[in-house]
Amino acid sequence: MTEKGKNNARMYYRYFKRPLDIVLALIAVIILTPVFIIVYLLVKCKLGSPVIFKQKRPGLNEKVFVMYKFRTMTNAVDKDGVLIPDEERLTRFGCFLRSTSLDELPELFNILKGDMSLVGPRPLLVQYLPLYNQHQRRRHDVRPGLSGLAQVSGRNSISWEEKFNLDVVYVESVNFIGDCEIIFRTIKKVFVREGINSVSSTTMEQFQGSDKE
Repeated sequence: MTEKGKNNARMYYRYFKRPLDIVLALIAVIILTPVFIIVYLLVKCKLGSPVIFKQKRPGLNEKVFVMYKFRTMTNAVDKDGVLIPDEERLTRFGCFLRSTSLDELPELFNILKGDMSLVGPRPLLVQYLPLYNQHQRRRHDVRPGLSGLAQVSGRNSISWEEKFNLDVVYVESVNFIGDCEIIFRTIKKVFVREGINSVSSTTMEQFQGSDKE
């Protein structure tokens, strides 16, 4: 990227990215209100309460916030009162919500609050924070996103190493054109419904840390 390109990218991130997030997220909430209502009622009927799943996630500069999603799993437990494995609690309806990304819609309110951006590295679990190496930790130099470069490049079907490398690539090259491309590729991914699961699990395996710096 030329020096002029770098200056334009810095200007976009500093002055325009956040206002665009607010405007686009607000438009999306207004347009998708009927969808919110329908999904809310279906989750309430099929999975019960609470309808909204809340979980703490690290955001910009590793500041922890509460992320909102539509619930996709039951609260089924075994005879000892311990939650059964994710793949057993994830219903067909929950799979549908995930494959269509409808479960992610409440994150639009996280965007309006300033916790997230439309585009950026996905916010992961707080318990992963001590496991990142210095390179991987750079993913927190920008606001986490509803979608990101890693998501349109394979989502849960690629390894953690690949995912984090793509996150850092995004952090180092964030710009308006790139964000637009990721948004359009995200829309395409939603319709194609690919990369939802990892190659060996219904949900992405837990990150165990990396020895690579």
